[in-house]
Amino acid sequence: MVHADSSIPIVGVLLAGGAGTRLWPVSRELFPKQLVNFFGNKSLIQHTALRLSPVISAEHIHVVCGSEHYFEIERHLSNIGISPEDKILSEPCGRNTAPAILLALVHILKRYNDAVVCVFPADHVIKNMQGFHEKLNAAVRLATEGFVVTFGITADYPETGYGYIEGGASISESAFRIRRFVEKPDVEKAKAYIAAGNYFWNSGMFAFKASVMRAEFERHHPDMLAKIEELVHSPQGVTLEKYASLEDLSIDYAIMEKTDKGAVLPSDFGWSDIGSWKSLYDFLPKDGNENVIDGDVICENTTNSFIMGYHRLIATNEVENLVVIDTPDSVFVSNIDTSRNVKTIVTQLKKSGREEYHHHRMVYHHWGTETLLSEDKNFTVYKRMLYAKAFCTISRENGDVGNIMIVDGEVALDSDEHPRRLKVSDTVTISEPDPIILRNTGKGEAQFIYTIIRSKEDEHPDLQRCV
Repeated sequence: MVHADSSIPIVGVLLAGGAGTRLWPVSRELFPKQLVNFFGNKSLIQHTALRLSPVISAEHIHVVCGSEHYFEIERHLSNIGISPEDKILSEPCGRNTAPAILLALVHILKRYNDAVVCVFPADHVIKNMQGFHEKLNAAVRLATEGFVVTFGITADYPETGYGYIEGGASISESAFRIRRFVEKPDVEKAKAYIAAGNYFWNSGMFAFKASVMRAEFERHHPDMLAKIEELVHSPQGVTLEKYASLEDLSIDYAIMEKTDKGAVLPSDFGWSDIGSWKSLYDFLPKDGNENVIDGDVICENTTNSFIMGYHRLIATNEVENLVVIDTPDSVFVSNIDTSRNVKTIVTQLKKSGREEYHHHRMVYHHWGTETLLSEDKNFTVYKRMLYAKAFCTISRENGDVGNIMIVDGEVALDSDEHPRRLKVSDTVTISEPDPIILRNTGKGEAQFIYTIIRSKEDEHPDLQRCV
């Protein structure tokens, strides 16, 4: 492989915001699709980070994410051998891709004199690694020439769910100057684009010199640039109030549709944005009946379907073109071709205040996980797992009584009145009002069951999870 010849660093920026609502119920606001292991034993963000090597070194990978996902992304990077130190930028709220990319850009310029910046959504997949690396090197070379490059995916069928980019005059690396961006078309327009041969799917992946993109922001959105530079260089950092005041704008609208430096690099390396259950089904290998089966599933006379679940037996009979996705608290069943419409269901859940749109029964924290096992008006039972050397705080409310039973590992209970060490099968009842700290003192993970017994004085308390 011929690598890009660049005298400045090549930096990767992974955009890890968004909730991936079209992949509900697996993807949720608190645990979006970039954190999910849809295939193999790695999450989408881990796959994205690893595929950048050898073009982009691990030490030059940065991530922009929501503040609520910071610690889990930190853990995902650490688990694949990438040090997360000084690599994760958290947004206090989502403001679309233009502020997210500019936030990373200003940090990069603060750290380096200049760099070639390559931007990738953290939740896409690619099959052909060699082809991807070849195009990535070509994009870097174009960026060093001063182009703002977008990867245009070769459109091999009339997809109506993607935006398109029309290529104009030819330039180096078999790329084209960008003539225009086109919104998601209807089927007839999509067919015409395919026939024309110079239209490409908009992948949302980019490459540019940091100094060039900064100049483009200074030209087209100077207010946004000034505000983010002030935030990055401020002792207070990126605050919610100031970040929320930024314009909600995509990088396409902000820069790509305005710049005269835009280039589209035709790319055909097995790309998918995994934007729906149908697109994930299309990406994954099928069995002899054109099914994707994952989990404890028995199928009879089932064809062209995607069935996934690990929490109970799923049995299907005499069905076709279905998606069936099972999670501990929700089951989604749909015609596979219209499965992207699950987004409207998520909107309904959010409007009605249902927790299922936001988080799973198991919630990740910086200290470990918490799984809701059972709940009624008299009690709530959680299973909590502490990472090695981690600790969490438990606070009682409204006169409730708490009971802790250790089921794995060793835990120290820090309490002003009764400090003690707990081993497997040890139990302790918490009735004192002050918060207690549970600290994992073993070398591996520790687990305990925590039962909250409601005070009879208040049958509907506002319970808070462990912090």
